[in-house]
Amino acid sequence: MSTKQVIMVGFTLFAMFFGAGNLIFPPALGFSSGEFFWTAILAFVLTGVGLPLLGVVVGSISKGGYKESLKNIHPAFAVIFLIAIYLTIGPFFAIPRTATTAYEMSVVPFLESNSAMWLLIFSLVYFIVVLLLSLKPGTLVNSIGQILTPLLLIGIVLLIVVAGYTYFNNPVVPAAETFEGSAAFTTGFTEGYLTMDAIAAIAFSVLVLNSIRQLGITNRKELLIGTIKSAILAAILLAAIYISLGWLANRVDLGGTAVDDQNLGTFLLTFMSNDVFGVFGPILLGAIVLFACVTTGTGLIVSVSEYFNSIIPKIPYKVWVVLFVLISFGLANQGLNQVIATSVPILSIIYPVAMTTVLLLILTYFLPSPRLSLQIPVILVSILSIISVVHRNGWVEMSWLESLPLFANSFEWIPLMIVGYIVGYLIGLKKPRVEYS
Repeated sequence: MSTKQVIMVGFTLFAMFFGAGNLIFPPALGFSSGEFFWTAILAFVLTGVGLPLLGVVVGSISKGGYKESLKNIHPAFAVIFLIAIYLTIGPFFAIPRTATTAYEMSVVPFLESNSAMWLLIFSLVYFIVVLLLSLKPGTLVNSIGQILTPLLLIGIVLLIVVAGYTYFNNPVVPAAETFEGSAAFTTGFTEGYLTMDAIAAIAFSVLVLNSIRQLGITNRKELLIGTIKSAILAAILLAAIYISLGWLANRVDLGGTAVDDQNLGTFLLTFMSNDVFGVFGPILLGAIVLFACVTTGTGLIVSVSEYFNSIIPKIPYKVWVVLFVLISFGLANQGLNQVIATSVPILSIIYPVAMTTVLLLILTYFLPSPRLSLQIPVILVSILSIISVVHRNGWVEMSWLESLPLFANSFEWIPLMIVGYIVGYLIGLKKPRVEYS
């Protein structure tokens, strides 16, 4: 790939992951982490940027993307795992979050008092628009997205530059009382889960492959190298924005302004835009975020509906659209904070499994291994992730888990993945090796 082609695909990849919803997490982490900011934000970037881009790269090791490579673990796992991912980045969490983020940034700052009724009215209108756009997917949403993503980026960069100059000499905000300094890395790492980009990368990696193939590149090795180069560029851009937003919130002076019941991240972005640009700032930022969320929400509805229509074609595409819009509408009315809180346990189960899968696929690409060396660690990590979430949330006490290596850092799945791979490799030593087509 030429440098120009790498830049073009890199910016396409950046646009896929750069969404309005993800912008609320770095400021919240920067504000609450205080003097532990750098440890927390670098851990956040690792899962919020590094893993998604690694996920895209791993998707290019097979010509058929994850749909084919996951079958090397088991055909049934490929279907179940992708269904779980599409539901997570779709109607269960990501789509409702587009609506609640748009509401918190575009409506709440201009209300005298926030209420469930206002959220209901807004989300009803929001999802009617999303429904109408999703029923006839075409170039309209893509065209709007191509305009709004640059506008959102320009607005955020302007905020970073001007606010950075304004806050440069401000002291660091003290860490929140609830923030554990000794667990700053773990907190940042798990906060990165909330972007959902690592699992979205598994679902959308095929789009990157198609973009590169359209440039006339079909050789598998060239596809992999081109994806790596483009992913590095996108990672640098995303990391720069996330770190900058976190740094601003780490030094913002609220002057005694209370957050109330609004989401901390949306509050901080609105406050900083008002602080830097005056009353016009929140209006402009809110309008851009609103339309960006509509296009993102529509894109997700279309993607999820098309996927489910492909595996269950007897149910028409439009029926899937209506069903997922209704589910998203219902869940969105929990409010942004509740949507995020509800997603944490599910993401804490899915992320270790997704990370295990991605790491094993890339390992076995360079080190041909028997199928059991993939299957055993995935099964073990899946079981451990479920029972760890059950224990950490106090649903069932299983104190023996706390004696596992790295449990305190939420990485107890890593040793099990390594042991599972070795055991599977030894048991399947004389069996055929996994190959990627």
